[in-house]
Amino acid sequence: MSKDLKKEEEWKQTLTPEQYRVMRQHGTERPGTSPLNLEYRQGEYYCVACGNLLFNSNSKFDAGCGWPSFYETADSEAVSEHSDHTHFMERTEIRCANCGSHLGHVFEDGPMPTGLRYCMNGVALRFEPEDE
Repeated sequence: MSKDLKKEEEWKQTLTPEQYRVMRQHGTERPGTSPLNLEYRQGEYYCVACGNLLFNSNSKFDAGCGWPSFYETADSEAVSEHSDHTHFMERTEIRCANCGSHLGHVFEDGPMPTGLRYCMNGVALRFEPEDE
């Protein structure tokens, strides 16, 4: 996997203002605002910033939290985990392993077989449906 190491000015030119706020400044989109919450076709989810494959639709589930959720990544090296101590909480932040962009957080309250809930900002994801 090649690393996408752009400078911040390049990210500002590449991403929309909302994508930049979430992905490069570690923001969070408002819950329930992503059209990907209601996306259940077969396909794959990629990082908007660099195109890295992150999730497959077969691991997507409705967590009822307001953000697209998955119980596993497409590949064990697709994302990286980082400690997040903001907002008076201790959480595990998820970033794209290729470009380092903030994607969301992972929690240990998801369904089996992993028991994980990757709670992702929809603005950070690009969905590509399988050929129908």
